[in-house]
Amino acid sequence: MGPFLLRAALTGLALWIVTQIVPGVAIVGGDTTLQRVGIIFVIALIFGLVNAFIKPVVQLLSIPLYIVTLGLFHIVINALMLWITAWITDKTAKHWGLYIADFWWDAIWAAIVLSLVGWVLSLVLRDAGRIAR
Repeated sequence: MGPFLLRAALTGLALWIVTQIVPGVAIVGGDTTLQRVGIIFVIALIFGLVNAFIKPVVQLLSIPLYIVTLGLFHIVINALMLWITAWITDKTAKHWGLYIADFWWDAIWAAIVLSLVGWVLSLVLRDAGRIAR
């Protein structure tokens, strides 16, 4: 359970960084800092579930597009997963969650930045784990 929660926390941090960099992507809700951190963590959990259950099906169905675009369609799939996460969190009673203004540019840029930030954070975590040993 520990690695899963750590991964969710890193995804939450990466999502927060994305909202700071990409205009048109924001975290909605939360009056206090603690509420905001909780909302970001829940968004990261939902994003993880979307990636675990929906993404493999979409990837399987889009194999021809992966081949034709030489793998660049992966960015569109990641943007779609962010879009689905934003749609799920928008349906809450209090209207908190991830907000993406436009799929084509905002979600695409968010997917690119999220991939890069997640990669950097995983490198930092791996190096920190190596130093700790």
